[in-house]
Amino acid sequence: MKKRILRGHHLLCVHGFKGMGYSPGFVEKMSELVEEIRDQTIDFPIQVVVGLDETCVFCPNKREGYCNSPKSDSFVISLDENVISHLGIKAGEEYKKSVLVSLVAQKVEPRDIDYLCEDCSWLSYGVCKEGIGNLKKGNKKY
Repeated sequence: MKKRILRGHHLLCVHGFKGMGYSPGFVEKMSELVEEIRDQTIDFPIQVVVGLDETCVFCPNKREGYCNSPKSDSFVISLDENVISHLGIKAGEEYKKSVLVSLVAQKVEPRDIDYLCEDCSWLSYGVCKEGIGNLKKGNKKY
């Protein structure tokens, strides 16, 4: 399986994703990635980045080389940096999917989402906290 490129904060988003998104294209791409990450029968390398990743290509907020989200590129980058720091990994490095999922399950509590993702527009939906909770419980379907 080919290498995936995923921004830091998407390492958490994928566990709570329920089909909401910024555009139909974004939802389709994120759904594809989420399915692969949740599939315990496959493993593949993921390069963790601070900044745009392969799902961002389909986001209407993407501009040439940066995110033009309502909160700004620097806000979204801070989310990436928060998660990367919390997990103790390095931006730009490649990790096996299984290692990253395991790190999230070990190091992230649902309540951590409040500060790791502070001011994220999706926070109020509670889906990320729910997803992390399900991951920690070992639920295979979430």
